[in-house]
Amino acid sequence: MSTQAKSTQPENERVALLVAGKAHDEWSSYEVDSDLLTPADAWRVRLGLPLDAAGENPLPSDVVPGATCELRVGNDLVMTGRIDDMRVRVDKRGHSLEITGRDGAATLLDCSAPLVGGRKLGLEDIITRVVRPLGMTRISLAMAKSVARQREKVTVEPGDTAWDTLAHVAEANGVWPWMDPDGTLVIGGPDYSDATNPPVATLCLAQRKAGELGTTNVSSMERRASVAERYSTITVLGQTHGTEATGGKHGLKSSAVDPDLGAVWPRRKIITDYEADSVAVCRSRAQKLLADSRLKGFELRVEVQGHRINAPTMPGHGKLWTPGQRVRVIAPPVGCVGTYFLMARTFVLSPAEGAMTRLSLREDKVWILEAHPHKRKHRKGKLYAPEVADEAGDE
Repeated sequence: MSTQAKSTQPENERVALLVAGKAHDEWSSYEVDSDLLTPADAWRVRLGLPLDAAGENPLPSDVVPGATCELRVGNDLVMTGRIDDMRVRVDKRGHSLEITGRDGAATLLDCSAPLVGGRKLGLEDIITRVVRPLGMTRISLAMAKSVARQREKVTVEPGDTAWDTLAHVAEANGVWPWMDPDGTLVIGGPDYSDATNPPVATLCLAQRKAGELGTTNVSSMERRASVAERYSTITVLGQTHGTEATGGKHGLKSSAVDPDLGAVWPRRKIITDYEADSVAVCRSRAQKLLADSRLKGFELRVEVQGHRINAPTMPGHGKLWTPGQRVRVIAPPVGCVGTYFLMARTFVLSPAEGAMTRLSLREDKVWILEAHPHKRKHRKGKLYAPEVADEAGDE
């Protein structure tokens, strides 16, 4: 591939796109995004070419939309997926090429689930009838035994994407799906244990003094706190399923209270959920919704130099920043001291700032997985028209 001047990045931090066994790594800018709350991790690379290259085709014939690819940082695999989109632009300032893509979850996100006649399906059924036919051959069920025994089922609705179907059945069983860098679909949950997932680094933002930065090891830090979607009390109202003779039982309810907000400002929310058929389910879902509201109310955004963890005395030293890690933070200027959970990260290269990593940290142990479906944002929001006929093999 025709390229610009050779990059000055260290070899172990250079982002390479591997297509058909060939590596391309001379980029003018890039973004590599991974987020546990958003399906289909995405990447974008950009290459600037001089004007005299405008008459050439800068691409090998293998680099085309739909081509399988790997994204690596140094020797470490970051993402396995396909090229989505390619754009070549020529103007008076130069010749540029931009390539974007997503990981293997993109197929589940874009494609509709096969129709199965409105049947209720469990997790194993969804994997067999929906996930595997779309090319997902590497699947890891990292589920606790108590979760696996629940085997809750969901109904596949016409027009649901394969990801919607998988996410609904996963949520019904108190787990969540994501993609590992090697293309494995993992179904499990966050690990908050100090024994198995200790903090990988300590990020410090010292009090700034005249002429010195103290022990600061971050480029920037921003704390976002919001009460817009926080509630002091969430109450879930449910109803048992009944027969024609007995009917259902009304009056099922349970509440969850946020002690931090309830003591100073009463903000109450009542949810009616007819799938909550016992007080225990009402309680579980109220706790889940309260945790979700708290999760949305806090984010610590941090920028650090490079893409690897620089913490010689800690277990993460030399590793790439990865969602799911836990991080210690000592930042009195923004009011944050403690351990936080890394929910998302973005590797960035820009001409002005060089290689950096943007981290999105949330409160530790707040993202919990209980049996409760909830809305999620997608990278590509589309409206899918319901299908009207069963597909072959789904009788």
